[in-house]
Amino acid sequence: MPAYAHVLFAGGGSASHLNPGVAVAEHLRRQMPHCLITFAGSGAARERHMIHLAGYQYSHIPAHPMPRNPLEAVRFVTDNVAGYCAARWMLREQRVSLVVGLGGSTSVAVVRAAVARGIPVVLLEQNAVPGRTTRWLSRAAAMVCAAFEEVRPHLHVQTPVTVTGNPCRSSFEQLYFRTYGHGEPAQRAGASPPPASPRVHTTPGPEAARRQRRLVILGGSAGARSINETAPSALAKLGDRLYGWQIVHQTGDAQLQETEARYAQHGLRALAVTHIDELASVLFAADAVVCRAGGTMLAELALAGVPALLVPHPQAADNHQTANAKVYAAAGACRMIDPSQQGAAMDAAMARELEPLISDHHIRQEMGRNMQRLARPNASSQIAAAIADQLCGGVAGLLAA
Repeated sequence: MPAYAHVLFAGGGSASHLNPGVAVAEHLRRQMPHCLITFAGSGAARERHMIHLAGYQYSHIPAHPMPRNPLEAVRFVTDNVAGYCAARWMLREQRVSLVVGLGGSTSVAVVRAAVARGIPVVLLEQNAVPGRTTRWLSRAAAMVCAAFEEVRPHLHVQTPVTVTGNPCRSSFEQLYFRTYGHGEPAQRAGASPPPASPRVHTTPGPEAARRQRRLVILGGSAGARSINETAPSALAKLGDRLYGWQIVHQTGDAQLQETEARYAQHGLRALAVTHIDELASVLFAADAVVCRAGGTMLAELALAGVPALLVPHPQAADNHQTANAKVYAAAGACRMIDPSQQGAAMDAAMARELEPLISDHHIRQEMGRNMQRLARPNASSQIAAAIADQLCGGVAGLLAA
């Protein structure tokens, strides 16, 4: 093992890019205590706060996403050229040993610079349809750690792909192992997930009948306006079938009052909040969830073993959220709605798909079991082990054995 190693996690633009990196970094810090770990991102205040809170250094690399109109084209070119140059300088000055690409525009600049300088690269791909960074640079990577087997047909046949599952936040990992008693992640690195245990509250009976059930609606940390606008009217269509259900609705920033007003208009009681700090505990205690279909969100739902109605983001790049949702729906772990095909009838479609989840305990129980069968609780430790192998000159194919 080298006496000194420096791993740079590069990505930005959303928490979905950074959270998996933080999860892997925590395991890597345990496996290689003397390894220096830093992050590079878009420079957004929320990213800086998140990384500093996790205890890592953070660097800003200029970057700009693909332009949506000609006016953005000049900035796209100038920012990304500047980002590439800054990344090359940083990689040399900080003696970076390996780069982990997390996705996002920052990741492209840093990964390209790493490849140009001959620095090993490990790419994390969270979705069933690979992002631009993975598609463009996967053949130059030492390893692509993918969440879905469905990634393979989108990449060159010689791309070094290992299906690890998606890294999840430590709060989800810890609650999974504490709830189901299968040991600690570090003790089971590379192991297959254990057989799913039944959720504590899924056995029918008098106690289950008296317990208030919980529906959690996730409008997204930045707000998923269509879910916020549709959910109250959709739930109103369910009428008395909501008896005994508590509704918890995360609205995202700047949409709380509007969402509360919609529930009041329909005569429904709901606990609406801008953000849920302890999301892991809330989802592990939930009976059903309505949310988007990002790769990390689905991986965390699988650890919680909670059935879901997925509403993929219609503007997601390459429609990757719909592809993610289809994988989970095919496994019987969720129901889904394609918003692009619903138009003004979105609330009716949501009510139609929610009705069996709300009304039938046995459907929820079966979907919960199917959801948990998709759990990959050792993804973070497995990826950290792959990074350690690369740094130590080990065989990258060890995880595939």
